[in-house]
Amino acid sequence: MTKNIMIVGVGGQGTLLTSRILGGIMVEGGYQVKLSEVHGMAQRGGSVVTFVRYGEEVAEPIVEEGQADILIAFERLEALRYAHFLKKDGVIIANDQRIDPMPVVTGAAEYPENILEDLAKEHRLYRIDAQKRALELGNSRVFNIIVLGLAARHMNFTKDQWLAVIEKTVPQKTVEINRKAFLAGYGEQEGSTDDY
Repeated sequence: MTKNIMIVGVGGQGTLLTSRILGGIMVEGGYQVKLSEVHGMAQRGGSVVTFVRYGEEVAEPIVEEGQADILIAFERLEALRYAHFLKKDGVIIANDQRIDPMPVVTGAAEYPENILEDLAKEHRLYRIDAQKRALELGNSRVFNIIVLGLAARHMNFTKDQWLAVIEKTVPQKTVEINRKAFLAGYGEQEGSTDDY
């Protein structure tokens, strides 16, 4: 049976590194993996979407609407934008961060209120202020690995398997901070949708 994961965010948020770590752990687990990356205007903070599909045999890399088991969102509005890709029993792992897209910056549109609260009414949603956690660790860039740590609790791999793949995937000089970031997310209280 094929499992489908979507990672969504804006340019510069680390969606591609996160997808490489996910792909790595699936391969370690003996699964066939297909990755597909869709870049928006990443340099201008546009949407970046990555599909990760794994299973005994995976025919194609694209996840269709209504097929995603897990949606990992690095920004609130991106979670809303792609929530329709989730299965009925799918899970959203969301970083509680707001990054205004260009239409909001220019005043042509308004940023919606209560995005995560509204999504939680229809989906199982776990949220974390990963930016705040990353700053507490002393490196704001590792927030994506904190979000991944929270998501990892909803997948069938051990903590040690995750840490081994992270060590092989991230630049050598960043192994220790990425390890701490993953453990910060992995250690979150299960089942809470409160702000941390």
